[in-house]
Amino acid sequence: MEIIAEKIDAYALAHSQAETDTLKKLNRETHAKILMPRMLSGHMQGNLLTMLSKMIQPKQILEIGTYTGYSGICLAQGLIENGVLHTIDNNEELELMVRKYINEAGLTQKIKYYIGNALDIIPTINENYDLVFIDADKSNYSNYYDLIFDRVNSGGLIIADNVLWSGKILDDVDKMDTDTKAIDDFNKKIHKDTRVEHMLLNIRDGLMIIRKI
Repeated sequence: MEIIAEKIDAYALAHSQAETDTLKKLNRETHAKILMPRMLSGHMQGNLLTMLSKMIQPKQILEIGTYTGYSGICLAQGLIENGVLHTIDNNEELELMVRKYINEAGLTQKIKYYIGNALDIIPTINENYDLVFIDADKSNYSNYYDLIFDRVNSGGLIIADNVLWSGKILDDVDKMDTDTKAIDDFNKKIHKDTRVEHMLLNIRDGLMIIRKI
């Protein structure tokens, strides 16, 4: 489902901050070698993640779903000195590629990379977060949210990707597949949560921007 007209999207990209050389290379390699490259955050969304991170200048970031490392590199640009981004993914086959680009971006000391089940790993990281990015298995979005909420600082951001799910969230509820229903339930859960302020931003495949009060 085309949410943003292609020409408008191209114009917006042409008038936005350019990708770094490292991100360009990562983008190309992901599309050339990795299955489902559309999972990559990409230029426009990456710019937004960098901008939000730089605005709040986080000390600790948690990313649930590393993929090939594009979004993590973007988010890490806003970390304060001695800040750390913790990123978790269960696909060990991507490790060499992820570590290569983290190193090329000069972020080896700022990004801690974990491989395994995020629901098991998150409780072992003894940190509170200024920013959390959720972009992993859709069926667990609500579980991730509940698991990390008390460890997000007041005024901190939680950002969830793919909350429009290629427009499938407009389907009748009884026709939704499992992932679509999980995303729809998550969106409704956030909308009802009086502990936060939120905005569903219709950029790319949809970002839910959540600010803990």
